[in-house]
Order: sequence, then C-alpha cells, then structure tokens
Amino acid sequence: MDGNGRWAKKRALPRAVGHQRGVEAVRRLVRALEPTGLECLTLYAFSSENWKRPDEEVDDLMNLMRRFIRSDLPEFVANKVKLKIIGDWQSLAPDIVAMLEDALAQTANGNQTLAVALNYGAQHEIARAAAKAAASGAVSIETIAAHLDTADLPPLDLLIRTSGEIRLSNFLLWQAAYAEMIFVDTLWPDFEPAHLMQALDDFARRERRYGGR
Repeated sequence: MDGNGRWAKKRALPRAVGHQRGVEAVRRLVRALEPTGLECLTLYAFSSENWKRPDEEVDDLMNLMRRFIRSDLPEFVANKVKLKIIGDWQSLAPDIVAMLEDALAQTANGNQTLAVALNYGAQHEIARAAAKAAASGAVSIETIAAHLDTADLPPLDLLIRTSGEIRLSNFLLWQAAYAEMIFVDTLWPDFEPAHLMQALDDFARRERRYGGR
C-alpha cells in the first residue's frame, strides 16, 4: 500500500492525513472482499524499515493502527473476516499487541482472511524461517517454507503494488517466486475495489507456466 505520503503532498496536506485516507482505502477494499471469492488478501501496512521514519510519523501510524482496530474490529467479526498478522508484530507496543491478540481471537472463525504485515521484512522472515528449519535438523525448501509467517496461508498468486514504484521493497520475497505481479500508478488512498477487480481480470488472462512451456 504505497503512496499515502505523496497523496498528501500533492494536496499540501500533512502526511498523517494521507495515512488516514489510506486506512479508508483499506476499509473500502475489505468491504468489497466477499464477492471476489478471494481466500486471502495480504496488505503491507508497516515494514521493519519504517522505523527509520521521523518519530512523529511513526507515532501517527501507531495511533492510527490503534484507532483502526477499535473502530473496525466489530465489522470484521460481523462480515466473517479472519485477521492474520505476519511479521515481528509481537515486539510492537504492549497495548497494540494486546489489541491484536484480541482481534485475532475474535475473528478466528472468519471465512476470508485479511493478512496484515506489521513490522514485517521479508529478508528477516526468511532468516527466521531458515534458523528454525536448521534447529529442526533439516534445511530445505520445504522446511523453510513451513516456518514462514505465511505457512498457513494460501500460496501467493498475485502481487499488486500501487503508486508507480516498480520494486518489491522487501515484501513476500520468498512467496513471490512465481507470483504474477501488477504495478499501478494509482496512489494507495485512491485505490478502489474497481482497481482490484481490474487487476484480477488481468490476472485471469495470464498463462502461468511455473518455468514450463
């Protein structure tokens, strides 16, 4: 979900407003999930590199996360959306960890999964998984995959990046090995369910060969 800051800058608004509008885009997308039939939607919300941002912006993001959980959890439960968190989220502030643990418990029986990457970096994820695989006595593609944060999620089929940037930025590097990718110019606050449907239509027309002919 890229482009919140640039969205705000274009309008001479504080970056915090861009992040708030980004949350509204998340709400629109989650509310449109059911008819798509998607098993899982994964959103990159806060990377392990985002701690390098100014303290004020990081505090704004953390407070926005708190407000989002409080305000939107009942809707997640009502719409049977199952929450999944990937990344080193348990090292976040204790009150946020407690809120997330409660949200995970309350949404455990949902039909569609919303996975949120918090304090996430794919390189760290792979390193953690490899260390766990080594500790178990066998390092292989299968054992590393079994220890990834996403081990209990469906395979990654489609990766969409907004805002015109054409790079993965340390997101789901292992999982993206054979994923289809779509890069759009739309800044995240302007991303609508129609953009997702267009991406899914594009994906449906692609032929996936996984290295074969």
